[in-house]
Amino acid sequence: MKLRAFFLRWGIPLALLALLVVVTIFINQVERVPLVVREGQTFEKGIVTEILQDNLQPDGSRTGEQVVMVRMTTGVRAGQEMRTTSSSGYLFGAGCTVGMKVVVLQSVAGESIITTVYAQDRGGVIYLFAALYLLVLCLVGGRQGIKGALGLVFTFLCILFVYLPLVYRGFSPFWVAVLVCVVTTVVTLYLIGGPTKKTLVAAGGTIAGVIIAGVAATLFSMASGISGWNVSDIESLLTLWNVADIQVGGLLFSGLLISSLGAVMDVAMSIGSAIGEIHAQNPAISRRDLFRAGIHVGRDMMGTDSNTLILAFAGGSVSMLLLDYAYDLPYLQIINSNNIGIAIMQGLSGSFGIVLAVPITVLLAVAAYTGGGARAEGKHEE
Repeated sequence: MKLRAFFLRWGIPLALLALLVVVTIFINQVERVPLVVREGQTFEKGIVTEILQDNLQPDGSRTGEQVVMVRMTTGVRAGQEMRTTSSSGYLFGAGCTVGMKVVVLQSVAGESIITTVYAQDRGGVIYLFAALYLLVLCLVGGRQGIKGALGLVFTFLCILFVYLPLVYRGFSPFWVAVLVCVVTTVVTLYLIGGPTKKTLVAAGGTIAGVIIAGVAATLFSMASGISGWNVSDIESLLTLWNVADIQVGGLLFSGLLISSLGAVMDVAMSIGSAIGEIHAQNPAISRRDLFRAGIHVGRDMMGTDSNTLILAFAGGSVSMLLLDYAYDLPYLQIINSNNIGIAIMQGLSGSFGIVLAVPITVLLAVAAYTGGGARAEGKHEE
């Protein structure tokens, strides 16, 4: 019995994980067509050692270029000091100071090397903050925190090594996103809840909610005329479409599925856990009462999680809203613009998934915890 339990808990999951690794390695064997010629161009690290010519103005702004000396730490000129420039742009360049770590773009042509500061080297800061977050999650959450961290890392790896290669190969972004959401949901909830009814219920509710969000977005698209071709970076995406035949029109909706996954998962897991606890405390409770209790729990959650999702999308549009406000654009122009329509579609479609995931998860939980036996409707008589 112990061997069977060990096999069910670890044997099957490890076998499935090994299969996923093999499939992932296979789908990543793809040759990417270069969109721009980068022959001779490399990005290398360096440290600013001297400011030869500054571009700082009395009012604190920067105009033109800085001329600086940088000691290279990687690349063919590692250990050498090079004279280079740093532009004053907001997207490229950096306000260099002595000791700052920077990334230098080198263009090599024979013996000639042209360099410019691309940006401040932020890699160390990014890795540090990510590690601190995972550490805090593990310290505060204990074992569950560690499992949650593993689930987060797994989801991130699936997006990088499953979603992106499959979309690049020409598969539908929508259905690839559905696949990634299903796999990451099952793995994350299994890590957190183990092979239990709660995990099964939460996974079913999450998958249903995410698919509902995608269907709602599709219906909104059909009714409003907004599609994945109306996004702001469509010009760059058209290059991908022409070169690699990527279905760029579905990227908007696949992104919506991935964005709503976390919120829907939170609702489904919480409801599954709450109903499981209620049933454990009162195994004689009727299906009707258990369903009502689950709906009451879900109603308290759906409002806050819907707000979370809508505010997340709204927060990403703050710059655009401020520009619309500053230009005093007419209401009809704002409400009918593609960018506003996309933001509204994302927020509302994700919220549809959250709200409708509640009754679905409750129904799945009632069916799972009460079994197949019919109980008398209403409260159980003592």
